[in-house]
Amino acid sequence: MRCCGCGAEFGEEDGPVHPYMLSSPGCWAAYGCLLAREYQDPAYFRLHRFTVDAYAVQHPGVDNAQARNSVGVHLSRLCVLLEQGWPMERANEAMVAISTAKKGTDPWLEPPEFRGKRTVLDVLGAANPTEHEARVRQWAESVWAAWSVHHDTVRGWVSDWR
Repeated sequence: MRCCGCGAEFGEEDGPVHPYMLSSPGCWAAYGCLLAREYQDPAYFRLHRFTVDAYAVQHPGVDNAQARNSVGVHLSRLCVLLEQGWPMERANEAMVAISTAKKGTDPWLEPPEFRGKRTVLDVLGAANPTEHEARVRQWAESVWAAWSVHHDTVRGWVSDWR
């Protein structure tokens, strides 16, 4: 079964999915496994925010208030982390501030058809924390690049906050 969000192939299975970050049940389960790894072992947690951001914008869902806010704040954090080199701690503060400032005014950013060449499956295949970090970063960079048509909009949100 191909995930409707990231396009990765998963086995046929039934199960829960996120209410607005649309995915296949297998993809949602794989993301849960990845989060468990990051939360259980501090060596895997350092780039956790990239994991959350990459998954969220790779599975944007459909145009509704929650999805608009989610895509906006996660793209904003990817922008400040990847383009501006902010530390993880400051980027999280920016995400909260941007979300608060834009509350209810987020436009729908039409998702790109191709949402990146890396997926949750690439990261799950990491054999150790060093490889995990490299794959998480590649995933985040891939997803950010896929949304390039909206980079100027996101940069505007970020510049308004600085």
